[in-house]
Amino acid sequence: SCPGSTRKVRLLLPYVWPRGSVFLQGLVLLCGGLLLTERLINVLVPVYSKNIVNYLSAGNNWTALVGSVCIYTLLKFLQGGGAGTSGFISNLRQFLWIKVQQFTSRGVQVRLFSHLHALSLRWHLDRKTGDVLRSIDRGTSSINNLLSYILFSILPTICDIFIAIAYFSSYFSLWFGLIVLTCMALYLTCTILITEWRTKYRREMNIQDNNAKTRAVDSLLNFETVKYYSAENYEVHSFEKAIVTFQQCEWKSSASLALLNQTQNVIIGSGLLAGSLLCAHLVSERQFQHNIFFCSCSRLIQSAFVDMENMLDLLTEKIEVQDAVDAQDLQLTAGRVEFDHVCFSYVPGVEVLKDVSFAVEPGQTVALVGPSGSGKSSILRLLFRFYDLLNGSIRIDGQDISKVHQSSLRSCIGVVPQDTVLFNDTIGNNIRYSRITASQQEVEEAARAADIHSRILELPQGYETEVGERGLKLSGGEKQRVAIARTLLKQPQIILLDEATSSLDTQTERNIQASLATVCTNRTTIVVAHRHREDAADGIWSSVLVG
Repeated sequence: SCPGSTRKVRLLLPYVWPRGSVFLQGLVLLCGGLLLTERLINVLVPVYSKNIVNYLSAGNNWTALVGSVCIYTLLKFLQGGGAGTSGFISNLRQFLWIKVQQFTSRGVQVRLFSHLHALSLRWHLDRKTGDVLRSIDRGTSSINNLLSYILFSILPTICDIFIAIAYFSSYFSLWFGLIVLTCMALYLTCTILITEWRTKYRREMNIQDNNAKTRAVDSLLNFETVKYYSAENYEVHSFEKAIVTFQQCEWKSSASLALLNQTQNVIIGSGLLAGSLLCAHLVSERQFQHNIFFCSCSRLIQSAFVDMENMLDLLTEKIEVQDAVDAQDLQLTAGRVEFDHVCFSYVPGVEVLKDVSFAVEPGQTVALVGPSGSGKSSILRLLFRFYDLLNGSIRIDGQDISKVHQSSLRSCIGVVPQDTVLFNDTIGNNIRYSRITASQQEVEEAARAADIHSRILELPQGYETEVGERGLKLSGGEKQRVAIARTLLKQPQIILLDEATSSLDTQTERNIQASLATVCTNRTTIVVAHRHREDAADGIWSSVLVG
């Protein structure tokens, strides 16, 4: 647990010091200075309180009394009162720290978001969206809490405790200092041991929380399917069952916390009894308040660590497909694609492709024909380098794609997938996604080529029409045509069509095939098909049998 916690803190430390921003670095230093000022004020407040009592007892130095009262009042204003009221300095520090905290939160989230996009298709196919989103949300809030606890609660309180022990031992009694030290040691030991023991309950609670959110997200994303099979009651019951499981784990976590609190109360009570016997009840009570506060923060820190686990695990997830150290940009000249003795498997020991070799000449259209599961779509994924090969090589214009930058490879390839998913945005922005600098005229030309321009104009808001989550407001054929328009707008030299017209009616399919025939002229095209098409038999396409 300790090595794990150390690793987590080490991952977060780079985000505390805002490199590249002198302004934010100045805020960090200023907040540190305010923190030291607070510690100094904590020492001065009881000193001036003592002076006021002395002057009142003497009753013959009114000027000194007024001065001490004014200074004491100012110090209390800066320090803050009781009942959780923060003082001026604490409020100012918290206000200034907001920018630093936002920098930390933004840095972690952006790094994680970038890392998730860098992970392989294999990882994304196995992921649970609700689980990932919940882990990010919970982890981000925990990071903010953790840094605040460590920097502004734990470290200052540790200093206060040891300063107080040294002070009480020197000015009151060595036995009193020993009592405080012993109680503190017992308190910390029990807190750490029990907190470590109950961590498993907190972790299990987070897992079940993720499961409940994953179930909800999955059900809502598949709303139509739920309706098709009248499975509303099943979904509600499954969601309720997930919540019940979560609450059972939550109860265990809360019960273990209650046990921890009772153990701490026993230690505190024993310390107060010993302090009372030494006639120092009030002083010891004040000191134990520091101790209670420290261990409360300790519990919160442990909880924050557990809440961050899933998110930090995502950050440390290994990137499967990476650019070679000496990678260069792909130099596309003609667009010749060659598979040379390619072997590939998703699962070790089960080869999907075995010794596959073929070439697509520049400007040629080749159809990959074979039954489902024969590896046709895998060929497209490998060409796009979603996965690395077991053996063999894939070359474009003689360049091995494993030795070029992935960004340069993918920039020259356009893909129309069989299962089209659109962003919850306008139709125009979904088409423009392939080339965000494209003009409205270029977007409309691509839509015309995909035979969807006239249909878009029939909609009330035209190209500004929202398509809904995953494009659910459009029909399957409309979504497919938007995807084709998006690919056409990219103007790639190599085009991959994965059953691109499978969701279209006969007339629309013929129209789009005619458009694709024009677009694919002088472009290297690979088409996935489950059968030999009539146009392939007529010699328009050459074909490669897969499987």
